[in-house]
Amino acid sequence: MRRRCLCQICTCGSDYRPYEIVKQPRHVPEEYKPKQGEIDLGTTYKQDFNSYKVQPVAIVRPLERQRVKQGKVDTVPTYKDDYRAWDIQKIDLYKPEQAYHPPTMKFGNSTTFQDDYVPQEIKPRQSFKPSPVVKRSTVPFNGDTSHRLDYVPYQLELKFARPKEVYKPTSQPFEDLTTHRYDFQGLPGETAKICRPPYTRVTQNAHFEGSTEFRESFQPWEIPPPEVKKPQEYVPPAGTMQLNSTSHLDYVPYQTKRVSPIRPVSQKKFNNVPFQGKSTTKEDFPAWECCRQGLIKQQQQISNPSGRFDGWSTFRSHYVPHELIRTESCKPAHALFQSSAPFDDITMYSTEYTQKKQEICPASYPSPPGYIFENTNSQGHKFFRKVTPIVEAF
Repeated sequence: MRRRCLCQICTCGSDYRPYEIVKQPRHVPEEYKPKQGEIDLGTTYKQDFNSYKVQPVAIVRPLERQRVKQGKVDTVPTYKDDYRAWDIQKIDLYKPEQAYHPPTMKFGNSTTFQDDYVPQEIKPRQSFKPSPVVKRSTVPFNGDTSHRLDYVPYQLELKFARPKEVYKPTSQPFEDLTTHRYDFQGLPGETAKICRPPYTRVTQNAHFEGSTEFRESFQPWEIPPPEVKKPQEYVPPAGTMQLNSTSHLDYVPYQTKRVSPIRPVSQKKFNNVPFQGKSTTKEDFPAWECCRQGLIKQQQQISNPSGRFDGWSTFRSHYVPHELIRTESCKPAHALFQSSAPFDDITMYSTEYTQKKQEICPASYPSPPGYIFENTNSQGHKFFRKVTPIVEAF
């Protein structure tokens, strides 16, 4: 739904009035006109440093001359002529000569272990563990204990047995009235009335119009369709498009020659002679055939025993088994000592004890005699002060 509203003039509409906006003038650049004549491309570098004709540098190194070997050259160099070998005598060593020479014969002396040790046959070890078989005694078992010997049985009196009472139900009825039922017995009163108005059904045969205040106030209005703005048709400009730029117009191409490199041309000589990969190191130090040296093992001088090992130790050889003697028990017998003399029950406590008078605690009195009340603390405890007797001076 769309409503029309009446526009009223406000302070904003009255104070701020629309003004005509004038478009600012745009600066139009001047048309470029190229200068007549040629561009002077000369620089100070070209004026001060003139180019000279450069010739290739001549090689100072002499040419290789191939010597033809016609015979042996017998010449003495300056090093050998100036520095001649002197006859130097060999200095004798001050190290004492080694007089010891290892024997060529095999070492045949035996050791103390070989002399003392006599191989013997191994015998099974004898077990010294006592046998687990229980030795039963032939003496009959004595089951008398101190409790059985000292205990004297007494004849107990018959325990008093209370006769069981027979339940007798009461003849009065059971009162099941509780305090809640007794106190809240309920008061008689009227039932609450319903405040709801009575329902009266309205029946009409007329047709329901269905008009409301909203429908009457806001009536439908005709909405015009939105206006569509038509775009302007494109009209191409007349004439041809100039694609020249400032770079094309200002910079005219010139015909220039390519700068020749100043680097001299490399003069390579190609030889068809095969390459000889020999050097003084290979000729002076030829490869020798070498074999890997084997391991040097020392021969065993002491032969292993051939007999069977006897596991007999010094403990077994010196140990002498003895018969076990059973230790006698020093525990006294369980027989009771009975005497006909009367029992002496006199003790040091009964002879030395002296009965004293029992004093009454002063705290049991409300006002204890011989004490004066002073104060009571925050916890309720009362404090008393003992009265000291005043001694008069003569």
